[in-house]
Amino acid sequence: MSFQRDPLAGKIPVSLITGFLGSGKTTLISRLVQHPDMNRVAVVINEVGEIGIDHDLVSQSSENISLLANGCICCSVRTDLQETLRDLFARRQVGEVFDFDRVIIETTGLADPAPVIQTLISDTLIGAQFRLDGLVALVDAVNGLSTLDTMPEAVKQVAVADRLFISKSDLATPEALASLQQRLSELNPQATQGQVVHGDLPPSALIGLGLASARASEHTLHFLGESVTDTAPAASTSGRYLGERTARHDPSIRTLSLRFQAPFAWSAFSSALDLLTQMRGPDLLRVKGIVNVEGKPVVVQGVQHLFHPPIELDRWPSDDQESRLVFITRHMEADVIRRLFEVVGQLGHGTPQTVVPTPPA
Repeated sequence: MSFQRDPLAGKIPVSLITGFLGSGKTTLISRLVQHPDMNRVAVVINEVGEIGIDHDLVSQSSENISLLANGCICCSVRTDLQETLRDLFARRQVGEVFDFDRVIIETTGLADPAPVIQTLISDTLIGAQFRLDGLVALVDAVNGLSTLDTMPEAVKQVAVADRLFISKSDLATPEALASLQQRLSELNPQATQGQVVHGDLPPSALIGLGLASARASEHTLHFLGESVTDTAPAASTSGRYLGERTARHDPSIRTLSLRFQAPFAWSAFSSALDLLTQMRGPDLLRVKGIVNVEGKPVVVQGVQHLFHPPIELDRWPSDDQESRLVFITRHMEADVIRRLFEVVGQLGHGTPQTVVPTPPA
């Protein structure tokens, strides 16, 4: 097995902002494009006119791309995301737009974020220039609970997010806010939570959510939901590591965390992932993990039936060298994944140490 040394180096990070209708995405983007730290960021929105930008900020417009006075680029999707990103990068190369070093994409309120992530994985040209940094979901503090009860799209947006922000918290009662926070923790225990009022959020809150380099650092485990302060092996800790968290989840969305003590053979592990995606790809909402492959740390990430190319880290990010995988699934029984990887563990010399599925509904 061989991997490119640092396949993430030099790629432009992409942050996705999702959230159901009325969650405050437009307000957030409107404030973001005026922030001084956005001077080298390209913002991709869905339709012309969907976001109001002060005309004083616009220094030049060309087709679907507006160049803002502070150096931020605002671009609207008129055809599809792939064409938009290719066009942005081409114009960057020839100097027609600012030399942006980050992209923020706003999805529609009813959008499933999975296809956007899949675009970054499946399009070879886009994948050669851009990388997914993370997904942020906004949730309305006033209507969030009822939306999660009635709209499966909103549930999926929350479930696959790396970071959650509750908007309009100033309009909700403390009791309603606490109930929403609890519900979000049940749906997605790995995601960190925050609050945003009137779209007032610094760009730094939307970045640094995913794997940025094959060079391991103390922040490498963030994308898995692990604390950077926990460096001792799992055997000597309690409740700090993946596989030791339990939560009551939405009946259709479940999170399963697996840990393995012994290394895997890559052929056996990849075969198991292939089989799982063939069997239940549409219901495999997101997969993230660090796998011990013959002693080497290898990061795997996937959405439904598509997976990013595996990335071998230059070293283990902590003393813990056990494999750990997080599966976010829909309408899947935990036993299906557990049994499959128990077999793979035997074939690849990995024995499951901790398996904590979501309790059955």
